[in-house]
Amino acid sequence: MSVNNRHTSSNPHAVVGRNSVLELLRAGDREIEGIQIAQGRDHPRLRQIISLAKKKGIRCEFVPRSELDLLEPTIPHQGVIALASPKKYLQIESLLDQIQAKQGDRPPLMVMLDGVQDPRNLGAVVRTADAVGVDGIVIPKNRAAGVTTTVHKASAGSAEYIPVAQVTNLARTIERIKASDIWVIGADQGAPQIYTQADFTLPLCLVLGNEAEGLRRLVREKCDSLVRLPMHGHLPSLNVSVAAGVLLYEVLRQRT
Repeated sequence: MSVNNRHTSSNPHAVVGRNSVLELLRAGDREIEGIQIAQGRDHPRLRQIISLAKKKGIRCEFVPRSELDLLEPTIPHQGVIALASPKKYLQIESLLDQIQAKQGDRPPLMVMLDGVQDPRNLGAVVRTADAVGVDGIVIPKNRAAGVTTTVHKASAGSAEYIPVAQVTNLARTIERIKASDIWVIGADQGAPQIYTQADFTLPLCLVLGNEAEGLRRLVREKCDSLVRLPMHGHLPSLNVSVAAGVLLYEVLRQRT
C-alpha cells in the first residue's frame, strides 16, 4: 500500500505526529490503511508505533522525509503520517445513551462548543477534556471546525478517546440535554456570576462560544445559567481553549 500526495491537511483521513499516530493505534477504533515513516528517524515513540503496527498487521513504509513534507506541508509531522478512516461522529441521542449507561460514582460532564472555527482551538479543548474525564463533546455541523488532521495533532491524539456528536441545531440540542437531567451552564463575559460561584458538582454540560463572538443569543438564552471569568487586563476575553481549561479544572476541583 502506498500513501500518495493526494492526502493533505484538509483531508481528515491523515493523522500526523508521533503522539497522534500512537494513540490512533492504541485506541483501535478506526481502520488504518497504512503508516509512512521517514527513513533514518529513530525515536522511542516511532519504535512503539512500528512495534504496535506490526502486532496489528498494519504495514509501515519507510520513505524519504521529503515525501512526508510533500504529503503534509503545513503541520509538523515528526517523521510519521498514518492514513485512517474518518473519525465517526455520534448522534446526540447515542451520546446521551452512552453517558447514561456508564454513570458511576460521578455525575456526567459534557462540553458544547458554539461555532469554534479554529481547529487548533478545538484540538486544545479536546486534549483538556480528555485530561479531566469529559464524557462527550457536542459541536455544530455547520460553520465550525470538525475533527480534522489539525485537530487530531493539536489534541496529541486524545481525539481518539472523546466521543463527539455533531448536531444541526445547538438550541434544540440543549433542550434535549436538559431532558436528560443534565444542567447546561454557558460561559459568557456578561454574566453576573463568577465561575467559582457556580455549582459544578451537578450533572453538567459546559457551553463555550466561538473565538470572536462568544455564545450566540439563542444558545445563551437556552442555558440554565451563565458564568464569567474575571478579566483585569486590556482584552475582554480569553482564548476559548484557555477558558475551557479554567472551567473544566474548576469542575474537577469541585468534584474531587
